[in-house]
Amino acid sequence: MSRNYIIGVDGGNSKTDYFLFDIQGNFIDHIHTSTCSHEQFKDAYVSTFRIMNEHIQHLLTRNQLTMADIAAGAFGLAGADIPSQKEQLCEVIERIGFTNYALDNDSFLGVKAGSAQGYGICSINGSGTVTGGISPSGNRLQVGGVGSELSGDEAGGFFLARKVLRAVYDSLYRMGPETELKSPVMKLLQIDRKELFMEFALDGMLKRSLPITKLVQILFASADQGDAIALAILDNTAKQLAYSTVGCMHNLDFGQHVDIILAGSVWVKAESPLLLQTYKDYVTSMTDHTCQFIILQVPPATGAVLWALELAHGGPVDAATRGKAIEAVERRIS
Repeated sequence: MSRNYIIGVDGGNSKTDYFLFDIQGNFIDHIHTSTCSHEQFKDAYVSTFRIMNEHIQHLLTRNQLTMADIAAGAFGLAGADIPSQKEQLCEVIERIGFTNYALDNDSFLGVKAGSAQGYGICSINGSGTVTGGISPSGNRLQVGGVGSELSGDEAGGFFLARKVLRAVYDSLYRMGPETELKSPVMKLLQIDRKELFMEFALDGMLKRSLPITKLVQILFASADQGDAIALAILDNTAKQLAYSTVGCMHNLDFGQHVDIILAGSVWVKAESPLLLQTYKDYVTSMTDHTCQFIILQVPPATGAVLWALELAHGGPVDAATRGKAIEAVERRIS
């Protein structure tokens, strides 16, 4: 039986996109649904298999297909961070019925989606942070992404929001310098006296109810005003992101030119150029590689589709097929 179709899956911590295309790059079907990440379920990989299998079988069945029709699959999954996790996720994918597939952290989708060459570095700076690299030879490396300062994950909205709260607390109680962050943060959290600050801040952190985006916006606005504390926070984040980017680059077999794709809400929707420019300056000062910085403007799920097409064809697809696939995904993910 001819295997004329591919499946691309972008599985994040909150949502998952399953795409079905034919090997010519024509869109067939799409399912947008909740997370499949093992990290979100008490029974971990058991639920991941059940949920992924259910949606993939549904995708196939309603198009009168079976796994025998699938030439390749590509999976970018949140929580695929360390070898043991990837090994168990591979078992899940093989149990579903895939034999020709790629599985890795969802950061790698940014590389496939953002670089026409299909290789480069992707720095994700969204709610969290992770760096993934694919070299011209196909070697892959992930740096960070486990949500810990142990691995240099000192970026992303959650981290930056915590640093803002820490700076305000230091100013209030720990002999920290005055900062322009204090007044707008107190107003945002509706705290009318400093004695209540820790209670409000800690409660918001524990309940995950903090207005993360607005806290980050306050950080950017204060940095733009020249606040030394806000500038120091952004400088450290830029430096840590650059360390991960260049470390990933130098541990892979890249040539002189390297595409660096920037994805995630803090990069893509940044309201201040300071963080991006400081990051670029650090990267270029740390390496002799020629770097092209690309803000990812297409959905990361595009990378899953393109990666699966590459596997089916045995190499990168032509520009026309790539463009057709990107346009189809964009029409279905706003």
